[in-house]
Amino acid sequence: MPAITPSLSPNLSLKRVVRKPSVRSKGGIVVTQNRVASEVGARVLKEGGHAVDAAIAAAFAVGVVEPWMSGIGGVGAMLVLEATTGKVTAIDFGGRSPKGLRIEDFPLAGGLDEGNLFGWPLVKDNLNTTGAKALVAPTQPAGLALAHKMFGTKPWASLVKPAIPLAEEGPIVDWHTMMVIASGLGDLLKDAGASQRFLHRGLPPVPAAPQAGLAQIRLPAPALARTLRAIAEEGAGVLYRGALARTIAEDVQALGGYLTEEDLTAVAPREREPLRFSYRDRTMHVLPELNGGPTLAVAFGDLKKRSGPHGSGPDGPRFVAYAKSLETAWTDRFKRMGDAGERSVPTSTTHLSVIDRHGNIVTLTQTLLSLFGSRVVLPQSGILMNNGINWFDPRPGGPNGLAADRRGLSNYVPTIMTGPDDAIGIGGCGGRRIIPAVFQLLAMTADYGFDLDTSFHQPRVDVSGGVAVTVDRRLPAEARKILDEACTTILADPVLYPFPFTIAGAVRRTGAGNEGATEPEQPWSEAVAEDEV
Repeated sequence: MPAITPSLSPNLSLKRVVRKPSVRSKGGIVVTQNRVASEVGARVLKEGGHAVDAAIAAAFAVGVVEPWMSGIGGVGAMLVLEATTGKVTAIDFGGRSPKGLRIEDFPLAGGLDEGNLFGWPLVKDNLNTTGAKALVAPTQPAGLALAHKMFGTKPWASLVKPAIPLAEEGPIVDWHTMMVIASGLGDLLKDAGASQRFLHRGLPPVPAAPQAGLAQIRLPAPALARTLRAIAEEGAGVLYRGALARTIAEDVQALGGYLTEEDLTAVAPREREPLRFSYRDRTMHVLPELNGGPTLAVAFGDLKKRSGPHGSGPDGPRFVAYAKSLETAWTDRFKRMGDAGERSVPTSTTHLSVIDRHGNIVTLTQTLLSLFGSRVVLPQSGILMNNGINWFDPRPGGPNGLAADRRGLSNYVPTIMTGPDDAIGIGGCGGRRIIPAVFQLLAMTADYGFDLDTSFHQPRVDVSGGVAVTVDRRLPAEARKILDEACTTILADPVLYPFPFTIAGAVRRTGAGNEGATEPEQPWSEAVAEDEV
């Protein structure tokens, strides 16, 4: 098969090696995409909190310290494994388009939107991706509140409150902060709230040099801190009914969006029966319907036919099997679920995996969808809002076509895998790249018995529904040759930006205790055990 010109930079070192060892503990572990948020969750575990308690605290915190990825303006989903019973519960708080959405407001402009996550046709003025018309009602606080009602053991206020001083002080600006803000500069300049929150005199903030006497630069969000305080003291319902909900609707409508108090009142996260399927002696648990779970099930079903009794063989045949099974899964997804097209552009999602000392597991994905979501920060509440309308095909009428009051098709796939001797909670950030990453990391454990440390340091391939298989440059030459013969391939470096694979995170329970791991190449992500804080 033909290989596409590699997307390799001649500037990058070929000898650089990055490792981020997994964390092991008899106690609980929290894995997020920011060390500060992981530590917030780990402290809750140290104080005897349930895994759900820690996940809630970490979720609110990470939405402040990594604001362009997720937060109270976003949506998401989670799974909870109860250690004593083995029961897995799914909580769905996905997005829904506003009731007053008008399809005629999204005329096609001709051609493809080159900056779009999903390769949709270009919409005039990019109204489906940026600005107030692109957002849907935020559901993250309501979803976390439902989880707390079902499983929480600590007071709700105590779990929200750690995020408040983080918002008041603001996250510290480092090189990663500067890079991310610079990548969204053009759209951030268009919104007064976003400019005030993230820019300094119209430019990305530059971190202070490491010299004595120079204060670290921060990005304070006082309006967001006030909103978080209201959520802590009065509950998540303040976002959906009453004075605060009214200000959210007023701000969105003043900016030209559709969101109303009726849309906010209608937010209702649901407990769902997980979709379950088997692979070897393991059982996978995912959310049903409009997310990546059904596609993951198709991929594993196909892999069963390609794998021998002891796995898929050495690296070359193994990755060919992974690639072909993923191609089968994407073909099924495009046919049945309507999510077609391919783009490798930055996405805005964060994943949290938590395990407590008793073995209860949470896998939680929350997202603004695109980086910085709609690029709109609401002036009265300080909330950075999602751009959930981008989940819909702007061509109405198809299985995922844009329409009013409709659920969107997402790509996140929080997953719990249970087996005779272990249980894993896993997920990732990266749009369509989440599904292939979760698939491969779980397959490596099921086929070869890898622990998380081994799995997370393996090179991967990405198959996201396009014509080519993206191959990690670190894959051995012989394996790359076999892949080149079987598939159309493109060689890529595992660079931080734009990351060609998924920023994954996972926790695992075995007889020996707990383990947590996260993406080695991501500089902020961290697994933190309760005995470290």
